[in-house]
Amino acid sequence: MHLVKAKGILSSKNGMNLYRGCSHGCIYCDSRSKCYHMEHPFEDIEVKENAIELLEHALTHKRKKCMIGTGSMTDPYIPLEMELGYVRKALQLIYKNGFGFTVITKSDRILRDLDLLQKINQKTKCVVQMTLTTYDEELCRKIEPNVCTTRERFEVLKKLRDAGIPTVVWLTPILPFINDTEENICGILDMCAEAKVYGIICFGMGLTLREGSREYFYEQLDCRFPNLKEKYICTYGNRYILESPNNKSLMKIFRQRCEAGGIIHDNDRIFSYLRDFEEKETDKQLSFWD
Repeated sequence: MHLVKAKGILSSKNGMNLYRGCSHGCIYCDSRSKCYHMEHPFEDIEVKENAIELLEHALTHKRKKCMIGTGSMTDPYIPLEMELGYVRKALQLIYKNGFGFTVITKSDRILRDLDLLQKINQKTKCVVQMTLTTYDEELCRKIEPNVCTTRERFEVLKKLRDAGIPTVVWLTPILPFINDTEENICGILDMCAEAKVYGIICFGMGLTLREGSREYFYEQLDCRFPNLKEKYICTYGNRYILESPNNKSLMKIFRQRCEAGGIIHDNDRIFSYLRDFEEKETDKQLSFWD
């Protein structure tokens, strides 16, 4: 861990990263790519020590309420968060100032903040986005080694369901020759249906690799899936998009199962839902009569 002073905290699209870097160890992580200009070892977490101060200033000076997002580059619920509590402090500010919130995570540590997530959702809108890639628990520990397993994330989704908090699942990436099977996709979709998720984001069955993330991914294949790297190189070379040979059949299953279960699977519609700020009627009435 190391501390830095940040110049700003919210992006033009109202996203924030309280930390940079991650300790989950997911073998396919795109955030390792050189294009993001991470100037320190990925596991050496960069902490924006003035992030909460910057966020408070940004929220109090915004002219319109909106959704505040986090987790697009770094999962905010890394182990360090349980020590520092930056996410919880940010949630307190978001609730206090009447903004909505959405987060992408793979961690069950989010349940620590269930009380604040509920308060935000009662006042405006809170959406938890969770990545699910692998139905098989043993395989999950191989490709996402330092974070809770899919089964544990499924339990989180059910608790959020019971708390009335909408959820979205990211079904990505699906790694060619590893988890691109009908059994895997159907197993995850069954979980999503039981958890009554609002929608599932899927860009197709496959993954993307850039300079930086490609090298790490291949190193991990050598360690965890001997001889598979050679098959990747032979099949895909240095392509950015690595589409699964099973993409067409698996996407057909994906669409059919989502439609049958009433799960939204249009990415544009889901992203619009995540962006749209909603003020609950009870709060509108309270503000009118105040």
